[in-house]
Amino acid sequence: MPDIREATVKPVDEASATGLVAEIFADIRKTKGLDFVPRFWRVIATNPTQLDVVWSSLKKLMHPDAVSGESRLSPAMREMIAVAVSATNGCSYCVNSHTTALKKHGVDDETIGEVLAIAGLFNMTNALADGYQIEPDVLPPLD
Repeated sequence: MPDIREATVKPVDEASATGLVAEIFADIRKTKGLDFVPRFWRVIATNPTQLDVVWSSLKKLMHPDAVSGESRLSPAMREMIAVAVSATNGCSYCVNSHTTALKKHGVDDETIGEVLAIAGLFNMTNALADGYQIEPDVLPPLD
């Protein structure tokens, strides 16, 4: 029987994290309102620089209020984009994570289904337009 693994590398244990990794782990728990650090973050923490870069970017874009920033998109809209892109990229970890976040924002299953239907539709139409190499004839204004 094959080993059951969490990832291709051993995730950093929360209890043994030190320095920058421990600081970021605490920030992740606080910012996301969690009582644990999700596996994604514990895995990429094997490279503290990568953890810092990815968390800083995600925090600024997905949790702008936590860094005194603003967004024209609501938290639910940001999570809908994350679910759609995650589904398109085939990342089941991210689809599950961001679907959970959507449900915390009160988004129902029918709405999540609509988001995925639109993502699937545009995966198809994008592939067709790209396959046929169709030149754009509808261009946005350059105000």
